[in-house]
Amino acid sequence: MAVLVGTSGWQYRDWRGRFYPPKLPQRLWLEHHAAAFATTEVNNSFYRLPAREVFEQWRERTPADYVVTVKASRFLSHIKRLRDPEEPVARLMDRVAALGDRLGAVLLQLPPNLQSDVEALDRCLACFPAGTRVAVEPRHDSWWNPDLRDVLVARRAALVWSDRDSRPIAPLWRTTDWGYLRLHHGGGEAFWPYEEHVLRAWVARLAETWDEDEDAYVYTNNDPGGAALRDAVTFARLVEEAGRTATRVPAMQDVSGQLYEPPVRRGA
Repeated sequence: MAVLVGTSGWQYRDWRGRFYPPKLPQRLWLEHHAAAFATTEVNNSFYRLPAREVFEQWRERTPADYVVTVKASRFLSHIKRLRDPEEPVARLMDRVAALGDRLGAVLLQLPPNLQSDVEALDRCLACFPAGTRVAVEPRHDSWWNPDLRDVLVARRAALVWSDRDSRPIAPLWRTTDWGYLRLHHGGGEAFWPYEEHVLRAWVARLAETWDEDEDAYVYTNNDPGGAALRDAVTFARLVEEAGRTATRVPAMQDVSGQLYEPPVRRGA
């Protein structure tokens, strides 16, 4: 199991001094992030899909092994609610194609009030070019049924593993030969950062499900205090301690900076 460990985004002002040098211009933050991590999950594409030129620039500015996962536009998932997916998927894939082999997965996050409609999901997944890694994150309990699993397996799409209060909220299904974990809803007294035993349990679940030669994407929360950075570093260390391979992360002292002040408890 090769674990690609990164953060959900990189453009957070309160990371200045915790991760980014105080005098480093924001226009160079991507380069700094890509030197420290090997992947990121882009979430701003959910609100506004960047132009193809932006994806081209990201490719030019990052190392050859840097992987960018892109969250699909809310136009497809939340406004169209998976209906008439042909044009939104084609537009998305035309733009992210500029990443070339730097494209990791496409994250398709469904609205929390969208109830199970596996036929619509199947039609949507059919629109993605063959070989595209699509990670699907349903958020309504009605989706947890055998029909969903069958569609994901048939389309070779991954079911997103996620948590709430540090516990799994989705079935821990293996639906394809790669995995996807989002750590966005920690628990405990501080909420963030995660308690180490919680991260260790997630490492064990991944290791039990995917082999060494299979990929698993792991992204930590875009929190307002920089804890996502330390969670990612801790997770990578625990992966290595479990005898598996994790992608590069910075040293812990390089993401600590200031004393951590827990943010107000919230969702993600």
